[in-house]
Amino acid sequence: MAMELSEIEAFIMINREGSFTRAAELLHVSQPAVSRRIELLERELATPLFERLPAGIRLTEAGQAFLPYAQRVAAAMEDGIAAVRALEEDERGTITLALVGTLASTQLTTHLQTFHKTYPHVQLKLHTARSDEVSTLVQQGDAHLGLRYFADPHPDIQSQLVLNEPLLVISAAQSRFFTETPGDPAALSYIPWVTFPIHTRSSGEPFARLLERQLTRYELDNAERLVIDSLSAQKRLIEADFGIGLLPASSIEEELRLGTVRILPIAGLQTSVPVMAIYRRQAYLSRASRLLLTMLTTTSHPQ
Repeated sequence: MAMELSEIEAFIMINREGSFTRAAELLHVSQPAVSRRIELLERELATPLFERLPAGIRLTEAGQAFLPYAQRVAAAMEDGIAAVRALEEDERGTITLALVGTLASTQLTTHLQTFHKTYPHVQLKLHTARSDEVSTLVQQGDAHLGLRYFADPHPDIQSQLVLNEPLLVISAAQSRFFTETPGDPAALSYIPWVTFPIHTRSSGEPFARLLERQLTRYELDNAERLVIDSLSAQKRLIEADFGIGLLPASSIEEELRLGTVRILPIAGLQTSVPVMAIYRRQAYLSRASRLLLTMLTTTSHPQ
């Protein structure tokens, strides 16, 4: 079997774009050339890989089975190229980092800024996604490193703890809901909670699930929810006293400094969520990637 890398690249690109035409444009070849590559690949595998439909294309069962192996081949080739180029590079190069969108509002942003100042010749490309999408980008080789909530159990993925992000109960600084600072969860039974949506694959869903677990634990299931899929919008609503929330500690540092919100010291409701750095277990990590990984996992001071 004389399978060519160009055939594998075409297969991956067509699946990703859902179009032979778009794949040809991105590969800078003609559409007949892309079609020919797939024809040869299907001949070598003795089975169709794509099902042609009036509304587009989709993978056949054989195509679905072949896809993860094709992605590994392409990623391994990228690793090889990176390893050779690294012989001529020191603290240079490009790092593609995929991270959950809500992490952009945490102390991790400060660490990324520090890294950029320390290694100005390293280009850092950021992509925001949900936790599962971060893992997919890393697994496919589209990102060198990922930052997500909770460890990824996939055998091809290595996870390292960056920090345990505390989640704190907060309210407006001068909330109409309290005459005095509450110390018991039962005092919150009639107050709306500002939270992320569940079952929508939102990037903030881990926070929503943790909140639901805490509310159930303290028999607050009947509390009203104000569902908002934006961390910034949630903070503005809490500042305006529409409700209270369970938010990452590092995301409310500015609001605490300005005095627009306050922490409700209800220890039983406060919890934390692990933030993990992930990468492919067999991947080649450039010196720049290793430097960033080390900075993230040694300066965030996990709690």
